[in-house]
Amino acid sequence: MKKDPVARNDLMLLAQCETIAANLPTYAAALGLPAADVTGNAADAVYMRYAYTQYDRYGKVAQNWTSWKNLVRDGGEGASTSAPAHPAAPASPPTAVAPGIVPRLRGLIRRIKASGAYSVAIGKALGIEGAEVATPDLEALQPELEAAVAGDKVRIGWTRGAADALEIHVDRGDGKGFVFLAVDSVPDYFDTTPFPPQSVVWKYKAMYRKDDQPVGQWSGVVSVGLGG
Repeated sequence: MKKDPVARNDLMLLAQCETIAANLPTYAAALGLPAADVTGNAADAVYMRYAYTQYDRYGKVAQNWTSWKNLVRDGGEGASTSAPAHPAAPASPPTAVAPGIVPRLRGLIRRIKASGAYSVAIGKALGIEGAEVATPDLEALQPELEAAVAGDKVRIGWTRGAADALEIHVDRGDGKGFVFLAVDSVPDYFDTTPFPPQSVVWKYKAMYRKDDQPVGQWSGVVSVGLGG
């Protein structure tokens, strides 16, 4: 299994767009791509650079204005004695593109990889070969639980990791042993069963679930003292 070939971080996405724009003309004919794919991707890369530059420029101005506003309001030692300047507008902004650079990029990548001429070497040159993701060993999965009183509930802390959900069992010290409590898909889980009037220890254990089936090993047992 491979990671998503489209970068999510803004700067990484920008670098990817520019890498494709720089190298796609070399492979477009062999891949059977129309000229519109090449020019469209190039325009997207140029405008993405412009949009990010403007975002970064105004973000820094906003930070400077926040500092200036606080200095004006509260006084104190300031690095500046005048209000920050507005960023200068670019002399010639690039032609705007329609919203949806990432969806267009995904479509382009699908067309590239569907070509009979596509190879891993071309994918690496274009920066669209996602890194391999190690498949988790489901048999080795084992939850790590935390149990603590949270108001009138017991909070069962857990993390999902490679699993879909957690199957939780509880022993309420009533002689029944561990019994099924719940399947939780969103950490953390809160046991809302009313606390008993007498002193008792509730114990919890759990096993991960994947594709609606238990997987891996039981967690260690965690416990909380209640009542009394």
